[in-house]
Amino acid sequence: MRTDLIRKTALTAAGLAFTGGAIVGPVTTAFAAPSTAKPATQTQTDRKGHGERELGVRYEAQPNFYYCGPAATRNALSVQGKNINVDDMAKEMGTTEAGTNSINDITPVLNKETGKTDAYRSVEISTPDADAKQTDTLRADIVKTVDNGRAVVANIAGTSTDTDGTTHSYEGGHYISVVGYHDNGNTVTIADSADPNQAAYQITVEHLADWIATRGYATS
Repeated sequence: MRTDLIRKTALTAAGLAFTGGAIVGPVTTAFAAPSTAKPATQTQTDRKGHGERELGVRYEAQPNFYYCGPAATRNALSVQGKNINVDDMAKEMGTTEAGTNSINDITPVLNKETGKTDAYRSVEISTPDADAKQTDTLRADIVKTVDNGRAVVANIAGTSTDTDGTTHSYEGGHYISVVGYHDNGNTVTIADSADPNQAAYQITVEHLADWIATRGYATS
């Protein structure tokens, strides 16, 4: 996987600005800043084979503007019942105030914490916009990963709109977790560490693929 095409992902101050929108899906909120706070637990909804499935997330918001990579990874691992310290993961990923360099720095941590060297792999969408084949691959990867009881971590950049019409803008780059799918993967559920008031939302897989374009994602 070419890392030169996956841009650095510092979450800019502008990226923290959102328009309105309600929390949806099974994600529960718990601020990450108070390290002693225990996040709430959600029961996993298993509808494998019925065109939809969502995983229970022990959600935590990122504690600063540049920890989106470790926070997204922590939220993704929480669906497996794990609660990994974000500071420890940040060290392993080489996260700095410039962000986490690429999805290739996150995939090894996902494998280590999952306990399997091949649990996750990195997939690149190197083009400026995702084509139909890349979108179909992303859809299949999300369905497979979620059906395996795991979440996808995606490296995104730019602005996109969710199914409620709310705009989410991360011009400087960001990481998110994909924790569920509906309509056979045509719509997916995002756990977003940037703002606990918009901890979860749904987006079409086409929009997500274009959001990932020029970057990559970690999937089973």
